[in-house]
Amino acid sequence: MFDPYKALYIHVPFCKQRCAYCDFATRAVPQGDAAINAYADDMVLSIRRAGKQGFLGSIETVYLGGGTPTYLGSRALTEILYTLSLSMHLTDEVECSMEANPDSLDERLVKDVWALGVNRLSIGVQSFDDRVLGILGRVHDAEAAKRAIEIAHERFENVSVDLMCGIPGQSQESFAASVRTAVAAGVTHVSIYPLEIHEGTPFGRAVAAGRMPAIDEDLEASYMEIAEEILGQAGFSRYEVASYARPGFACRHNIAYWTGVPYLGLGPSAATMTQNATRRMRKQDDCVTDDLDARQMRVEDVMMGMRMSQGVSDELVAHASELAPELVDVLDGLASRGLCTHADGRWRPTERGWLCGNDLYGAILDVAP
Repeated sequence: MFDPYKALYIHVPFCKQRCAYCDFATRAVPQGDAAINAYADDMVLSIRRAGKQGFLGSIETVYLGGGTPTYLGSRALTEILYTLSLSMHLTDEVECSMEANPDSLDERLVKDVWALGVNRLSIGVQSFDDRVLGILGRVHDAEAAKRAIEIAHERFENVSVDLMCGIPGQSQESFAASVRTAVAAGVTHVSIYPLEIHEGTPFGRAVAAGRMPAIDEDLEASYMEIAEEILGQAGFSRYEVASYARPGFACRHNIAYWTGVPYLGLGPSAATMTQNATRRMRKQDDCVTDDLDARQMRVEDVMMGMRMSQGVSDELVAHASELAPELVDVLDGLASRGLCTHADGRWRPTERGWLCGNDLYGAILDVAP
């Protein structure tokens, strides 16, 4: 018997154009392509099946990601969201987020998805610098990004943007200006992602051929510090290693991932995490990618909690230490290295701990390999 799913992720595998850095499970198809209609039909059946199996009865957060959900168009999105509303309690209390790209977000789509239960939009901006957008291979420009935020605000109070840093050719001044532009646009949430280079992508091939520099982690760390300063001064709080929010607008779906909440994934390459008190399994495309025992689960909960600014409580550490007694010594060692602190009954990551995440998270996971 497994715990009920609390979060639902719906993966949309289509984009207008794949970006130069992207290694997500997506593909570029023409708008109106038959593959989009076939996907929507399959997703409707998947949602109905999940509802009949009782998997949607306890869902508290929904996230439509990709890919580009807004690229599906109003008809396909309406079918999916309407089916979802019939299959679960899609009330105002359920956080329902949808990713959007500026090139496929218009007034009609905003009105339609808002009326069907979406209450949070996350817009993939990446930069407000046209030159940087060109390097990334994005299909929109800065003005389109600003206009998309304006359109979103016609119905949505909860609007997030994604920004990227560490991009070849991106100056610190350009990145700082993009962060300030997002603040000025009135968004309630900002996610900052350092660029990652993956094999098989255009960026990956360029780095391998020497046409593009490899990732400079120290430079990316300096960008993250710039973001924290600007957003902190603007009233945003950093609640997770890559995420900032105004009070009351932290993404509950993000938090679910970092607090060991069981989640269901629908759509190609969507991951599902199933668990009970003794076992945690992650599956992707019917293949088990992780299978953890109770000891590993408890240690992983501590590791994931250290991605959050609130860290983990002494109670959670004590619970994990029942099966992994060496954990406290490891945390003490990390504190001595300046990667975390212990105060007021909680272990919290430091700024250095976040910037040196591989050291922090790896040391904790090594307790229960």
